[in-house]
Amino acid sequence: MNILIIGGTRNVGHFLTLELLNAGHNVTLLNRGKTSDHLPDEVERLRADRTDSFQLEKALIGREFDVVVDNALYKQQEAETIVRLLNGHVGHYIFLSSGQVYLVREGAERPFSEESYEGRLIPAPKANTFAYEEWQYGIDKRKAEDVVAKAGQEQGFPFTSLRLPMVNGERDHFSRLYGYVLRLKDGGPILVPETPDYALRHIYSHDVVKALLLAMKQPAKGRAYNISQDETTSLEEFLDIVGDLLGVQPQLIHFRRGLLEANGFLPDCSPFSERWMSELTNDRSKAELGMIYTPLRDYLSKIIAYYEANPQRDPVGYKRRHREIQFAQQTAAEK
Repeated sequence: MNILIIGGTRNVGHFLTLELLNAGHNVTLLNRGKTSDHLPDEVERLRADRTDSFQLEKALIGREFDVVVDNALYKQQEAETIVRLLNGHVGHYIFLSSGQVYLVREGAERPFSEESYEGRLIPAPKANTFAYEEWQYGIDKRKAEDVVAKAGQEQGFPFTSLRLPMVNGERDHFSRLYGYVLRLKDGGPILVPETPDYALRHIYSHDVVKALLLAMKQPAKGRAYNISQDETTSLEEFLDIVGDLLGVQPQLIHFRRGLLEANGFLPDCSPFSERWMSELTNDRSKAELGMIYTPLRDYLSKIIAYYEANPQRDPVGYKRRHREIQFAQQTAAEK
């Protein structure tokens, strides 16, 4: 097959490209070219800023693809442009969406199923806040999904949407899991907000690739699928598994969220403690795509083994680690 991957070559797109090449497919990448992709020369590269419709049209004009995987669709206008350019020129368009499309729903209960999508939306949080940015992300993803779905209904645009929660993987350039690993290995306390204490239900990056490969084998039915691991854990249970794999006993200390925010520790000190962590069911993906998910402990073991063999650069959020430890010690002394 002739396959185009838009954006996302640092994490999921990297592994997907390698899998597709190994299977004998022709792979083309489209991105701005600002980040080295570390992929074989046989991959064709198209350069365009997808937020610029003129650049995108110039890159795609006259091109036909069996499958397009869009890792980088975030806005309604971008969705309108890609539908216009690809309609009639693609056999199957697969959009990587987000579990945050549910988090902006009013009254939706965890874990979210695909049926949780429809309903009233929550009002915007206070502007210029972390909550507002996350809310806006969910709203924009919904608007993009809605454009694609409408095109499917009215124009026969052949699409599938995959909704993802937090993605854990060896190439996560946000270093979220790696930040926890560093804190566990240095032996100091991990600062955790008391609320919200939502359950975690993430996904392994290689399982996202697996879901994409399975979706490619299916006809485009205009369906959305949650892609999420089987296990649901608390943050403490999650870090107990990571700690056990590292041979370390986690030391979690809970503080008022406002106190951690006032001292500038969140979200870096515990990125998996946010309200904006979606928790998704996965029944539809297993029934219709045939997904079999990697057990949580198994994939964490693989990621940690990779980190041990390939030490990463300290993430920016770890540079104030000494202040986190001092804060915990001072607070304990005052009690």
